[in-house]
Amino acid sequence: MQASKEQLLWMFETMVAIRHYEETMVNVYLEGKLPPHIQKGLAFDIGSGPVPGEMHLAAGQEPVAVGVCAHLKKEDTVVGTHRPHHFAIAKGVPLDKMTAEIFGKATGLAKGKGGHMHLFDPEHRFSCSGIIGASLPPACGAALAARKQGKDWVAVAFFGEGAANQGSFHESLNLAALWKLPVVFVCEDNKWAISVPKTAATSIERVADRASAYGMPGIHVENNDAVEVFESVGPAVARARRGEGPSLIEVKTDRYLGHFQGDPEAYRPKNEVGTLRKSDPIPKLASLMKQRGLLNDVDEASLAARARQRVADAYDFARRSPYPAAHEALADVFVSD
Repeated sequence: MQASKEQLLWMFETMVAIRHYEETMVNVYLEGKLPPHIQKGLAFDIGSGPVPGEMHLAAGQEPVAVGVCAHLKKEDTVVGTHRPHHFAIAKGVPLDKMTAEIFGKATGLAKGKGGHMHLFDPEHRFSCSGIIGASLPPACGAALAARKQGKDWVAVAFFGEGAANQGSFHESLNLAALWKLPVVFVCEDNKWAISVPKTAATSIERVADRASAYGMPGIHVENNDAVEVFESVGPAVARARRGEGPSLIEVKTDRYLGHFQGDPEAYRPKNEVGTLRKSDPIPKLASLMKQRGLLNDVDEASLAARARQRVADAYDFARRSPYPAAHEALADVFVSD
């Protein structure tokens, strides 16, 4: 299954938007968290600044999000992870409302009460969670609901290689296979489960090999490449739409930043990130498109500028938006009869 020109252009522009969004957040997140003068005894203040709390960014992992979401319809469901921005952007979640939510503003997706790890957009069928492995069961539920409604909608559960050792992984794959649910399980293998290398936590080299134990196809994508992901995921999504059941796809991808912002990354080998960045998937996709005559330098600059402007507008919207009123603290939290 080869991507069309329109799909390739969309993947490129979306990857640029994701990368710019995450790299912008690196600086925004640090505002107010570092002491004005670095002195002994002064610590990183995680609760300060316009974006308090933890922050997990996905720079480098863009191909997984766009390669999968390029196959999806608005009615399809995506359940992301604690590192969710690239999935949300690729699924079409509005950048302004998503950013406002991360800033804790009243104009956010959940009126500022969910934050970065709990983005929820029912209109675009997107959600995520801070719990490891929590994406798989809800995706099974969405897939079951679609089938019961007689729709050809599919659900996608994204998760990291560390989550493949959780009970929810095995339970969800077993249930999906048993009931032939239209769900695609996508493992992002960036080889680090926080600071634990995959080789120290997982008994097999390829998570995709576990698919055979549940009677479903298992596909391993070796390179952090948007086109390879697109071509590998296409048959799995089509299989799910035909009612033939689930698939498990594992993509080797690269995390350029820390597990969280402020992570000293002492566990990573020296120069690992520098080496990974030499295979940056964004210029790689642009180069491929130019080779095929689908992109020129002028178009590339125009698409990149448009993506960056969308991101700038979203951050500006979030900064200008008001905080929720104090008396609304419990609103929408409890359901009454």
